[in-house]
Amino acid sequence: MKKLATVLAVIALASVAFAQEAATNSDVLVAGLKAIGAGLALGLGAIGTGIAQGRIGAAAAGVTAESPEKFGQMLIWFVIPETLVIFGFVGLFLLK
Repeated sequence: MKKLATVLAVIALASVAFAQEAATNSDVLVAGLKAIGAGLALGLGAIGTGIAQGRIGAAAAGVTAESPEKFGQMLIWFVIPETLVIFGFVGLFLLK
């Protein structure tokens, strides 16, 4: 978890640095901030989905091993976090 926080901090600082270099014109600044927002919408949604599916997948594997008839129910629970990435894609396209 500490490594993930470090990576996110480095990415956030790097994106701010690139945004400041491009801040010569207000249109360029707005375009840069939109790109950062789009990247954060998709990237953070994907990270959240990965964390959630890792935990849900482990639990679903255990439940399915004990009672195989619950595979369909566990599959639905496993797929639900994918909506975070879909919302990130929608946010990405709305900001473009």
